[in-house]
Amino acid sequence: MEVIHIVLGKANPARMNGVNKVVYQLASRQAESGQTVSVWGITKDLSENYGERNFNTRLFKASLNPFGLPSGIRNAFKEKKGKAVVHIHGGWIPVFSSLSTLLKELGIPFVFTPHGAYNVVAMERSQFMKKLYFEFFERKVLRNASRLHCLGASEVNGLQRIYRTRKSVLLPYGYEAEGTAIQPSPSKGRKFIIGFVGRLDVYTKGLDLLVDAFLEFSEEQPNSELWIVGDSPERAVFERKVKSMGLETKVKFWGSRFGEEKENLLRQMDVFAHPSRNEGLPASILEAAGYGIPVLVTEATNLAELVKRYKCGIAVPDNNAWEICMGLHKLHANWKQGQFPAMGERARSLVAQEFNWNSILKQFEQLYASV
Repeated sequence: MEVIHIVLGKANPARMNGVNKVVYQLASRQAESGQTVSVWGITKDLSENYGERNFNTRLFKASLNPFGLPSGIRNAFKEKKGKAVVHIHGGWIPVFSSLSTLLKELGIPFVFTPHGAYNVVAMERSQFMKKLYFEFFERKVLRNASRLHCLGASEVNGLQRIYRTRKSVLLPYGYEAEGTAIQPSPSKGRKFIIGFVGRLDVYTKGLDLLVDAFLEFSEEQPNSELWIVGDSPERAVFERKVKSMGLETKVKFWGSRFGEEKENLLRQMDVFAHPSRNEGLPASILEAAGYGIPVLVTEATNLAELVKRYKCGIAVPDNNAWEICMGLHKLHANWKQGQFPAMGERARSLVAQEFNWNSILKQFEQLYASV
């Protein structure tokens, strides 16, 4: 039985889109294990501007109507009836509402992963509009799906608040560290660098809180910098906020960086901070931990308990700037005391032991077999 992953985009790992990154890794590992797997991408640009991969990729031109199905996708699915299970990735995406209806009509079972879209905090934003959209469109996706795949406990809780169901399954993705461990340099006399890598969704990622926390932290620790790696239409407004706080020389915006450029920046970071208000399972934290970088996370990342258990960083109990600032001070003290090499090794152990693809792939096989 073929597994067909559906994404907006091309499952290109060299982009900031976290959903595309994890789908790429999942499809790659499934193909390595001998499964027949494909990624079907709905995209405005049909150019194959990505590297070699071990799974088939099929691109469909996105319709100008956000609810419109791409040309050719109906016939493509008709050919797969009885031969495939479909896995749709991403919540609140209009075309997926239409796609779920098509799959139901054709009798093709599908798994749906909202990727953090139903986190309780996410549901608090634009409540009125989301409630209307949910009643007319999103509920259809949940109703038509055979299984609802959640990446973290916060998403399970959020889902149950809006749609009581027994179809939900809690299962994280695996993750494989891509690089060798960073060798921390002596702390004496050099800057303490706090970094963030990801899409600049300021509210969702808690970047406003991070900057507010850094303002207070840097007053006591002036030999420190905050690096923001990523981009979005919000960047210009965010940069103006940073400048108005007098932090333009201490907060560096690097824009989007990929491949070796991104790795070089990561390797200079002492702490990776991800104070998100809403997540599924953020691959960027696992990437940083895989390099052996101590992390600062919030409960919403669904990684707080693991960070505390492995003692590889700080798990902030509440989403507020004061807690984040106190967390940065604790990490800075650990850094000054030479504790980061051991913390970094524990971070790598977290990734290797808790997100081992071999065991997680078996669970995905069971998930698909249950639809």
